[in-house]
Amino acid sequence: MDMSLATEQVSLQQMARDFVARHVTPNVREWDRGEAVDPSIIGHLGDAGFLGMTIPEDLGGSGGTHLDYCLVLEELARGDSSVRGIVSVSLGLVTKSIAGYGTEEQKAEWVAALASGRAVGCFGLTEPDTGSDAGSLTTRARRDGDDYVVNGSKIFITNGMWADVILLFARTSDDGAKGISAFLVPTSAEGVTRQSVKGKLGLRGQSTAEFTFTDVRIPASARLGEEGKGMAIAMSALAKGRMSVAAGCVGIAAGAQAAALQYAQQRSQFGKTISRHQLVQQMLADMAVETDAARLLVWRVADLIERGQPFGTESSMAKYYASEVAVRVANSALQIFGGYGYIDEFPAEKYVRDARVMTLYEGTSQIQQLLIGRALTGVSAFG
Repeated sequence: MDMSLATEQVSLQQMARDFVARHVTPNVREWDRGEAVDPSIIGHLGDAGFLGMTIPEDLGGSGGTHLDYCLVLEELARGDSSVRGIVSVSLGLVTKSIAGYGTEEQKAEWVAALASGRAVGCFGLTEPDTGSDAGSLTTRARRDGDDYVVNGSKIFITNGMWADVILLFARTSDDGAKGISAFLVPTSAEGVTRQSVKGKLGLRGQSTAEFTFTDVRIPASARLGEEGKGMAIAMSALAKGRMSVAAGCVGIAAGAQAAALQYAQQRSQFGKTISRHQLVQQMLADMAVETDAARLLVWRVADLIERGQPFGTESSMAKYYASEVAVRVANSALQIFGGYGYIDEFPAEKYVRDARVMTLYEGTSQIQQLLIGRALTGVSAFG
């Protein structure tokens, strides 16, 4: 099996690196300190085609393979994972769901706009009292004639303050996870309010919001897929989304590793650069091996998706391992930087902060372990 990148993929990878160097790297510290990425980055991402990757061109996307998509996400996260999150959510969770489950009218209304960056999407699953236990969500969509009336709240919604549409998951019956449906709700709809979530440990530049829905009336035509199939749509989106997060984790780890290596080759202690000390070399070696192993797990998921093979367990493996690797590699990078790693004039501390949340969202490490364990043993959630 040839695991080398095609010429076109190497060019795409370089294009993404050039994009980061031009639009992201000069602004990272300012965005992090100000807790806000400049929204103009969305237009740049759209112009580059990054918000339309894997979406067919006849729907307004830019095409490409899932490996192409992972290569770009890794480079974006290497620069600033807050920017990677814009693409992972708007494209990976929302646009792909509409392209896969939407009516022709829904596709015409949203896909091209989202793929170009003229619109931004967010994914409304998590609630104040339901994180990992998403099947117990309480936001409700009550049928009223030809409409639904929505009441409830969502929290920790990435892209929330910028989004034009929220892919909202709400309860349409009391039948547990089978009673959840999906809806495309314009954030401008009457009764939708949102406020920014500030003070995050990491991904500080990322737009994160809390939503409240008060008697929000939406037409039945806004429902995505069949009534009661919302949780299946959410789980399908998150299975691919875990690949996206894992690719971002590889980017964080790769960025931290590269920064630590460069610093180790410049910093002198005890009469020689610290890169010549064996214990530092050992740390760098472990960082390189784990980062590469995580990358290959991500690439395997992309390959399975392209070949139409089952990929859910492999996606959980990639997300679990890559997120834990990102934390370990970032911590090692900070250790190599020493005291300088603890201040934001240097990149190590931001990689540590950004890595930490990766073990939490789109399924915690413990949830991934449960999913992998159930797949291995054949024990169901109720076994």
